[in-house]
Amino acid sequence: MKKVCFVLLAMLVSTSFFAQTLNLKDITDGKYRAKGIASEVSSADGEFYFQADQSKTKIIKYSYKTGQPVETVFDIQTARDCNIPSFEGFIMSPDENRLVVYTNSEQIYRRSFKADYFYFDIRRNLIRKLSDNKSKQMAPIFSRDGRMLAYVCDNNIWLSKFDYGTESQITKDGEIGKIINGATDWVYEEEFGTTALMDFSPDNKLLSYVRFDETKVPEFSFQNFKQQLYPDFISFKYPKAGEANSKVTCNIFDIESKTIRPINFPANTSFEYIPKIEFTPTSQLAIMTLNRDQNDFNMYFADPRTTIAKLILREQNDRYINYDFFNSIHFLGDQFTYISEKDGYSHIYIYSLTGVQQKQLTSGNYDVMEILACDPVSKTVYYQAAEESPLQRAIYKVDILKGTKTKLSTKAGYNTAGFSSNGKYFINNWSNTENPSLITMNDASGKELRVLEDNKELKSKLPSLGLPKKEFITVKGADGTSLNAWMLKPANFNSSKKYPLLMVQYSGPDSQEVLDRFNIDWVDYLTTQDYIVVAVDGRGTGARGQEFRKCTYMNLGIKESDDQIAAARYFGTLPYIDAANISIWGWSYGGYNVLMSLSRGNDVFKSGVAIAPVTDWRFYDSVYTERYMRTPQQNASGYQNSSPSTLASSLSGRLLLIHGTADDNVHFQNTIEYTSALIKANKQFELFVFPDQNHSIPGSHNRNYLYTKVIDFLKFK
Repeated sequence: MKKVCFVLLAMLVSTSFFAQTLNLKDITDGKYRAKGIASEVSSADGEFYFQADQSKTKIIKYSYKTGQPVETVFDIQTARDCNIPSFEGFIMSPDENRLVVYTNSEQIYRRSFKADYFYFDIRRNLIRKLSDNKSKQMAPIFSRDGRMLAYVCDNNIWLSKFDYGTESQITKDGEIGKIINGATDWVYEEEFGTTALMDFSPDNKLLSYVRFDETKVPEFSFQNFKQQLYPDFISFKYPKAGEANSKVTCNIFDIESKTIRPINFPANTSFEYIPKIEFTPTSQLAIMTLNRDQNDFNMYFADPRTTIAKLILREQNDRYINYDFFNSIHFLGDQFTYISEKDGYSHIYIYSLTGVQQKQLTSGNYDVMEILACDPVSKTVYYQAAEESPLQRAIYKVDILKGTKTKLSTKAGYNTAGFSSNGKYFINNWSNTENPSLITMNDASGKELRVLEDNKELKSKLPSLGLPKKEFITVKGADGTSLNAWMLKPANFNSSKKYPLLMVQYSGPDSQEVLDRFNIDWVDYLTTQDYIVVAVDGRGTGARGQEFRKCTYMNLGIKESDDQIAAARYFGTLPYIDAANISIWGWSYGGYNVLMSLSRGNDVFKSGVAIAPVTDWRFYDSVYTERYMRTPQQNASGYQNSSPSTLASSLSGRLLLIHGTADDNVHFQNTIEYTSALIKANKQFELFVFPDQNHSIPGSHNRNYLYTKVIDFLKFK
């Protein structure tokens, strides 16, 4: 489950005498959206980057050092035989002699899409359609020398050889709903964040890939209305908790002999998932696996010629391994990096290629959030950490040989960064609660070379907008633990007045709502309606070490709701809060925790709004649910106690349920079954449905309608 990304925008119109009422439509239309920059692709040497122009008709090469354009490598107007008016995105070959662009994309799930791809020979200024297949292509990757490209079409892998102008089908057993080659299934995409598992060997002679057999995975269907006289159904394989997952195998295709061989793992090897494969610089194939309980992570090195795999790294945990730790593995000659929680916090370790731990690079009572880049030449690791505060993020580098650490970001708040391939430059994106994004180009020492986007126009308007100031506070959880929180008060706040309170939260494992970053959304508008809004990150949320993060294991929803309830009781004691008018709001996991809180809160909440909530963990996907709960067969009581449906008879307060009927993630089934339980328990509630909308209920009109509905519900006397 991934947190729904909301439209985080607002406008406050003011005069010198008073603040006017916000226009909610301006919020959902993005009238005050902070500007970003177009995504960039680093050159192989790390001195340049490629970027599409605003019209998506050109791809221009820029110098990292100067910021000046060096050349236009692709131009629709001048490319030979080019018949497309624009493109949506591009991929550059490693040798920078070719690129592919795509258009007419069709979304599949959250991240995956298929499209019409075209390859462009830069030296010949010639563009050609990638494939003669009638079906669109997906997940293309270049060989290391840029002379070939593998892609997936109709669940099979195809290979284009540019030198010969040929394409050939590598796999032939791909079939919708049965076999997937190279691409991933729904649950891998949603919970491991990957849409393809393929990689070329460094010598360009082999292609590794993962094959999914989803034949035994149960199929889920939902109605697709779309004003049809007889609505059809959308069906796809969706493994729910305790049900069959895809069977995965790792194979190697020999490009010259055109043979496919499976990897031979050591005897008695058992695993459920292969979330990542990658050829090392020494031409070993690294295969990363997890068991079904996700508490046993293994990395194998396979000799691509013999296909025999050897165990290199094993990490076990008495609860679970964080799902994204496999992305922390970067190969640096005869070493690799890895993030582990073995000392209680997420920190960077260095291993030899034989799997021997050589040193711990970072340490302390804070979490390293992500390894951003590694430079094998200078032996430097670049990373993001919450060292100074769980509310903030900063960018650092550490010298592998000396162990010396240097902070690169200079401003306190929330920093993210993208590095050039050689680590000599990085683009830093900084904001805090009072400042929108400042995007800068920096060198490896952290020195600012130039500003790419300062959002000066938006920033100049902020003082006159009358925005509520976000106050960071701490409150006590149900067990006395100190919890981070923020509070928004109306601009004309009067401490002698009693205000209704809305608590907004997500509360899912390793998530965070309370962060020092620019984040203006519909709740800012709500403060103009004389509401106070707070957010509390309870136990189970992120950036506070393993114990805090994983304490909800096997019993989701208990500590999370207890902490929201305890916080609500505390806020109710404040002289300016109306204790009889406290509400709670959440989406997805947040919606789930709304239902748990209303049923376990003993009348502390007047009302709650739950959008797209899980109501029974048996209905949610295997990877996410079992990571935190294991299977229903292993943890029957945990599933029972963590189900809002089980607690329906204890529901207290008014409830508004909102769900999209085309939610492929948290199925509408959750809301239907929960409403059945409420009716059986004789509990009144309100339900609002968005026809044919997915988990995000996207679109400015939909969001404006949704927030209007929520605000009207909250204000009902």
